Amino acid sequence: MPLAEAGPQGVVPIIPTLFNADEEMDLAATAACVRFAVESQLSAVCLPAYGSEFYKLTDSERTALVGAAVEAAEGRTLVIAQSNHPAARHAADLAKANEGRGADLISFALPRMFALPEADLLAYSQTICRAVKIPVLIQDFNPSGQTIGADFCRRLSEDCDNFSFVKLEEPLMAPKVRAIREATEDRVGVLEGWGGMYLLELIGPGICGLMPGLALGDLLQKVWQLARADNGSEAADLFEKLLPQIVYSLQNMELFLWMEKDLLVRRGVISRGQAHVRTATCTPDEDAWQHAIWLNQRIADLAGE
Repeated sequence: MPLAEAGPQGVVPIIPTLFNADEEMDLAATAACVRFAVESQLSAVCLPAYGSEFYKLTDSERTALVGAAVEAAEGRTLVIAQSNHPAARHAADLAKANEGRGADLISFALPRMFALPEADLLAYSQTICRAVKIPVLIQDFNPSGQTIGADFCRRLSEDCDNFSFVKLEEPLMAPKVRAIREATEDRVGVLEGWGGMYLLELIGPGICGLMPGLALGDLLQKVWQLARADNGSEAADLFEKLLPQIVYSLQNMELFLWMEKDLLVRRGVISRGQAHVRTATCTPDEDAWQHAIWLNQRIADLAGE
């Protein structure tokens, strides 16, 4: 089955935006990250998302990232182009442009700066879904409140048949996964975010994949494959070795960015000069950083780098 028909399955990593010491983007490093995902046999990549520092990028920089990813993928893995903007019309324009650049799927994050009624979030989503013909993935990251659920997904799926995936990042969401699958008759696949932290508990309820950072992507893919093959003990043994790094890094989004790029360096995917985090950022203090790099080196050793 062609990649585009199968859709994203298993690990779908977020590709980071790489910067040099002058905080200029390094598209060659982006290409190296995409190739790492291809070599790891991951079915899709996503950018520019929160884990890509999209909120620090200009429109032209976001455009360049998507183009670089499509070129580097060469059809060997799906490219999901995140098209975020709090205004529906601008997000729709970004989505259409990314479709034209060769993206295989469009994703966007629901605007959560202020509390919005579900009816308005539905109208926002309809505007973007109707702007493109390719499949759409919606991310709902809302730490301060409730995320969209089964009824929202059913209504949007009935109105926009290209709404195909939803990414949620909350704990204890097994009942929601089952409810979304039932309400949409499995037309909408659920992907788990938040670094893959809830992976093992959600395979049974039926997530179709997870969207962590790239640096752990191949290792989490092994966990996914073992768990799906009913090798639960082996999956848990490997997952337990990854979990301290995941939990520590996700204390703060900027800490995650520092650790993600450092781990990609330790694993030989990028160079140290490509691993800068663009300001403004939250620079880790010395104690925090020493613990971070200790955790990262444990992962690199586990992976054999």
